[in-house]
Amino acid sequence: MNSSKSPGLAGFGILKNTTCHTEKKISVFFSIIFMTVGILSNSLAIAILMKAYQRFRQKSKASFLLLASGLVVTDLFGHLINGAIAVFVYASDKDWIRFNQSNILCSVFGICMVFFGLCPLFLGSVMAVERCIGVTKPIFHSTKMTSKHVKMMLTMVCLFAVLIALLPILRFRAYQIQASRTWCFYKTEHVEDWEDRFYLLLFSCLGLLALAISFLCNAVTGITLLRVKLKSQQRQGRSHHFEMIIQLLAIMCVSCICWSPFLVTMARIGINESRSKDTCETILFALRMATWNQILDPWVYILLRKAVLKNLYKITRGCCGVHIINLHMWELSSIKNSLKVAAISESPVSSKQINLQPLSSTGQ
Repeated sequence: MNSSKSPGLAGFGILKNTTCHTEKKISVFFSIIFMTVGILSNSLAIAILMKAYQRFRQKSKASFLLLASGLVVTDLFGHLINGAIAVFVYASDKDWIRFNQSNILCSVFGICMVFFGLCPLFLGSVMAVERCIGVTKPIFHSTKMTSKHVKMMLTMVCLFAVLIALLPILRFRAYQIQASRTWCFYKTEHVEDWEDRFYLLLFSCLGLLALAISFLCNAVTGITLLRVKLKSQQRQGRSHHFEMIIQLLAIMCVSCICWSPFLVTMARIGINESRSKDTCETILFALRMATWNQILDPWVYILLRKAVLKNLYKITRGCCGVHIINLHMWELSSIKNSLKVAAISESPVSSKQINLQPLSSTGQ
């Protein structure tokens, strides 16, 4: 069947001569397992983040927690929607001709793949920018980065990701069933038209740009915190900064490891229209690597919390027998930190303490 003659059956032409096969029983089993683990992990992370948000609603950490909650919620719906469609496709023996005559399911699947792929990357970069501003420009952050502004940013990021996902539909370009017959995406078979290459390059460039912004902002934040820590002995109220930067670095590493193969593969296909024999297997492997990002993201917030890090530090110190970092920064609770910093700001202090006050207050 020729997709150019029958738009409703776009992508079916590749189903006859596919060279990328997957075992049905194994694929269904692993799809269900991955979807279940992803949903449970993200649900647990949402509960942890929402509890923390209620606790820090009026503090500078609230904006970070709100963005992190948006990221985890996006990952949750990504597992729920994409996972459910993938399981249905596997359970139906990948017979797209039977259940996708009008190409609606493939279009929905493709839109969801693009949206739930780009949106977490965008949110990760926004979180890195937010922390960079919070550390380097605390006064600006405290006055401008309110919950209302953060919610507007979340909305704008989601709308932008939706627009990118809907571009092919708005241009009357149908999403294509891929050679493995298990998912839908931009056209990756015999890419000759400039518009098909544009979609692939746009997706990969936006994803790589988001990773680059995250790396740059996290580097600036980390260097700033280390410089302040070396110059000052006043650590109260700054433990939240270190906790958040550790989480951001973990998110960035997970995203780079999981998404780089897929983004680079899409860029290579968009630039070079000729395809190698192992492209189908390469794309499928890269896609599975990207899927792991949505499973690992919530565990960053589950494991890399202050209480967990404190216990890990005690275990490491007991095993190594040396002081790695000063435990004093983890001793005070956030409420005590807030009260202590507030008391310091109201009492007569030296000029040195006044200069350090804005940085201390941002950890509240």
